[in-house]
Order: sequence, then structure tokens, then C-alpha cells
Amino acid sequence: MSASPMDLLREAESRLDRLAADAEAGRLDPAIALLVDGLRAGGVIQAFGTGHSEAFAMEIAGRAGGLIPTNRIALRDIVLHGERTVEVLTGSLEREPWVVDELMAVSPVTENDVFVIASNSGVNGSIVGVALWAKEHGHPVIAVTSLEHTSRVEPKHPSGKRLSEIADVVIDNLAPYGDSTLQVTEEISAGAISSITAAFIAQLLTLGVARTMADAGEVPPMYISANIPGGDEHNSALEARYLDRLRRGA
Repeated sequence: MSASPMDLLREAESRLDRLAADAEAGRLDPAIALLVDGLRAGGVIQAFGTGHSEAFAMEIAGRAGGLIPTNRIALRDIVLHGERTVEVLTGSLEREPWVVDELMAVSPVTENDVFVIASNSGVNGSIVGVALWAKEHGHPVIAVTSLEHTSRVEPKHPSGKRLSEIADVVIDNLAPYGDSTLQVTEEISAGAISSITAAFIAQLLTLGVARTMADAGEVPPMYISANIPGGDEHNSALEARYLDRLRRGA
């Protein structure tokens, strides 16, 4: 049994084609509308993901070609901005529901913010807990998750809920159960796909927000590269509008 680079490319291409077609058909429009409404009301997009899904949050928040009113929430914030010591940052922390209260206590969330939460499994305690917290505090929640995977695993949060059961809008990242797409041997598979599709979804949402605002005659609050002339000045001027609400640290 073999799995080639071209096999992986085909697995990625087929999913990206489906996501692009969905976007063209307007299936991402409900999520884009929530984001645009939040930004127009002065809100910030709060992006959250744990493990490899933190890469999704990094695609949403604080990058060239992205939206400026975005903030990345990370589990390590309870150390960087809270009172926990670094020893708490273990691989199992994402499964712990208790972390949510401490995490949100040090997160710069304000009225009209919209949450975008990515989790392939959609069942870990911190992921479900943050989604529940956001809903309880009146914030819209957009989920990016694998519907195939999440439907086949048990929730780890005391509520018994999955991320997909809490969110206002759910976007399927099209990853299979277990994430890997290719069998290398009978026992071993490779070609995990969720990070690739999640990054594409993040950019589709960013593009959708920018196009919606531009089509309405508004100037989308976008970053430009800091490595081109005037980039730093442009970015700093727009960031200043959201003083103390955007974190761009580690």
C-alpha cells in the first residue's frame, strides 16, 4: 500500500474545491454576515483554537492581508496574563473545562465581539467551555470543525455538548474521522488535512468580510505587509482604534 505526494495533493485539492464552491454559492455568507455586523458595531473578532487548531486562530488574527480588529485567545494566556505558572501548560490542558473561567478573565473581550472557534474534534473541555461562555455572554459563535469526526466521538465537557451544537454557524472543515487522509500501511495513516482546510476557511472568511465591506462603500480594516513602505504606519494607525483590545504577543 502506497501514498504519494500527488495523492495528498488530490485529497487537499478536492476539499479546497468544495470549500471554494460553497463560498461561491453563498454558504459561508451567514458567518460572514455575523463578522461584518460585529465589526460595524465596533466589535473585534475573537479567534480561538487549541493544539494544531491554534494555527486557524493565527490565520484569522494579526497577519498581513488579514483583518486588523482581530484577537487571538490562547491557553497560555493564563500564564502570560494571569497568575498560573508555566507548569500548567501541559498537553492535556485543552481538555480541562476549569481553564475557561481563568482564560476569559484575562481575555480582552468587549461588547459586540464575535467568536470564531476552531477544533477538529469539537469536544474538548476548553473549546466547548469557551463557546458556552461566549453564548452566555451574548456573543455570536462561528465554529470550524470536522462534522464527520465530531459526530463519532464523545464530548469531554460536563455539559455533554459539542462545539457544533453550540455555535450559531457551523463550517465543516471536511476532515475525515482521525484527520489523516492516506493509508501508508494497514495500521498507519498520514496526510492530516484539517490544518490545510482550516487555513483556507480562515482566508475565505477574511476575503468575504473584506468584499462585503468594500461593496458597501466601506474601507475594510486590513493589514498590509510590514515589509513594504508605509506598512508599519498604516497598521499602527488602525490598531490604535482598538487600543488594549488586540494582543499581538507570543
